[in-house]
Amino acid sequence: MSVFSDLMSPVYTGISALLLFWHAVWDRVLGGAHSLSTDWAWVLGIVFLVLTVRVALLPIFLRQLRSQRAMQRIAPELKALQAKHKGDRETLAKEMTALYQREKVSPFGSFAPMLLQIPIFVGLLHVLRHLNPQITSEASRTLYGWTLTQFQEASHAVLLGAPIASTFHTGTVTTKLVTGVLIAAMVVTTFLTTRMSMMKNGPATDPQQRTIQRVMLWFIPLSLLTSGVIFPLGVVLYWTTQNLFALGQQAWLHRRPDPSAPVAAVAEPVVARAVPSSKPKVGAKPRR
Repeated sequence: MSVFSDLMSPVYTGISALLLFWHAVWDRVLGGAHSLSTDWAWVLGIVFLVLTVRVALLPIFLRQLRSQRAMQRIAPELKALQAKHKGDRETLAKEMTALYQREKVSPFGSFAPMLLQIPIFVGLLHVLRHLNPQITSEASRTLYGWTLTQFQEASHAVLLGAPIASTFHTGTVTTKLVTGVLIAAMVVTTFLTTRMSMMKNGPATDPQQRTIQRVMLWFIPLSLLTSGVIFPLGVVLYWTTQNLFALGQQAWLHRRPDPSAPVAAVAEPVVARAVPSSKPKVGAKPRR
């Protein structure tokens, strides 16, 4: 095994354990149901693998949201620095770095969840590629905690008649159709997720940040359109599911109030005090 495989082996084992756990849960709940040419226990195992990962990363996403809101708050200061040091990139970079440090803001904080998900995605990609029915070696089939029975079932599991371990460019007509629809859904949901985040945060004032936004908005979905054809169907299902979850999560997170935002002072209601009148009440006897 290569050094990379040795380093990633715990990730492969962890991904396999989660997938097998959720498969066992749904297999018991559904009793091994197979309908609509779909092995639902394996499909739902992948879906709930996504949910497990997203819930585990929720604290990271909350920190990402705080970082994005902090960048919005200091946007006017960044714009002022850019105007003040226009043409002097070195000074501008130093001033911006000092501002980030003073405000405890990381301009790259929004990339943390993505970076953390890369090993998980690579792990699932490897595990599903490993579920190749043509593998006959018992040692290979039982890697990462799989049993021979589990490997046999998973390597032949299908979604709407398409094997979850198959790819668009090597599959049958049914596989190409199912995978093609999911690839389109993956690309669209990736674009919508990125666009929703950018619309909420507003356009970046820093040219470097604007470039990054454009790359994320257009390049990543387009790259998925081409690379999706070599992904196993299960990986495309994973990506599409996590995008749908991300859309709902973003809608929920952006409704949360910003705890670090200044709270407007609320004026206390003025309570009118009764002032004793100097005029005698009607019918009252004057004091002596």
